Amino acid sequence: MYSINEVAALCGVTAHTLRFYDKEGLLPFVGRNAAGKRIFSDGDLLLVKVICCLKNTAMPIKDIKRYIELIMEGDATKDTRRSMMIEHRKEVLRQMDELKKNLNIIDLKVALYETNNMDLLREI
Repeated sequence: MYSINEVAALCGVTAHTLRFYDKEGLLPFVGRNAAGKRIFSDGDLLLVKVICCLKNTAMPIKDIKRYIELIMEGDATKDTRRSMMIEHRKEVLRQMDELKKNLNIIDLKVALYETNNMDLLREI
């Protein structure tokens, strides 16, 4: 079992972020101990890592919440969850393509600064 601070450290987020996720309904699977503090199992930790991955790849909170709700409903929702992940994967690939295009422009600007060609810098 893990405390909220341990899970936060393992997932690279703050305990405040995990509390926010809980408030938003993303952590309905997390139990509490006798003192009312959140306790996370190994399975919970894996789900929190998935939530963090989805959030880090710009999936909206409402969609993450829906995904978690589907997980909580069980195996009958497997196809829907798979479809959600396929669509999100497409979006992440689109984001990566956009980032690559932007990186190419940045790389060009850096190269131009290194050659000190101010005429070319104005054109781009």
